[in-house]
Amino acid sequence: MTDAHYHRNGYATFFSTGAREYRFLGVHPWEASAAWNKEREASLRDALAADAHAGVGEIGLDRLKEKSIPSTQREAFAAQLAIAADLRRPVVLHGAKCWGEVAAACRPCAERIPAFLFHGFSRSGGLLPAIYALNGFVGVGAALLNDHAVNYRALAKEIAPDRLLVETDADCGSGEARPSAEDILRKLAELRGMDASALEAVVDANAARFAEALA
Repeated sequence: MTDAHYHRNGYATFFSTGAREYRFLGVHPWEASAAWNKEREASLRDALAADAHAGVGEIGLDRLKEKSIPSTQREAFAAQLAIAADLRRPVVLHGAKCWGEVAAACRPCAERIPAFLFHGFSRSGGLLPAIYALNGFVGVGAALLNDHAVNYRALAKEIAPDRLLVETDADCGSGEARPSAEDILRKLAELRGMDASALEAVVDANAARFAEALA
């Protein structure tokens, strides 16, 4: 079973196709103000160049913690997108409360980046065509299990089948209790009127496509 986004030890980011696990290296926007500099940029580039099976992420912009996005956060995002483009690696994106800006920032380098995962995407479906144009995939997470998340459930039904992924956003090994990928998939299948095993096959195929550049 695919889990398109989970962590170990806090921000260490992983992606599983079910058959294989891949790590993603990057500076999360919450860390960027304190941790981003030219030395960190060079270190990240070197680490990715040394591991042909690693993607770039979780990177992006964030308005969840601050209304105004710090300049260092924007600098870190732009630099990491450039690294991903240079090395032709897929990217896991973070864009809390600023998904439109994140998508716009990806467009100039999209031809050189194999695929994008819009992790935790919760905006209205109006942005979905722009995501697809970037060869973007959308991760559906545990919020789907909340009976009050009416808008999120509606969005999950709207995502194109060939762009769907399932993600737990769990921190493995932390003892954190979170729903499993199987729990999320079953609810997603129910909402979309599909057999769960059939949807699992679709999601697994999507995950394999996303990870093609890392194989």
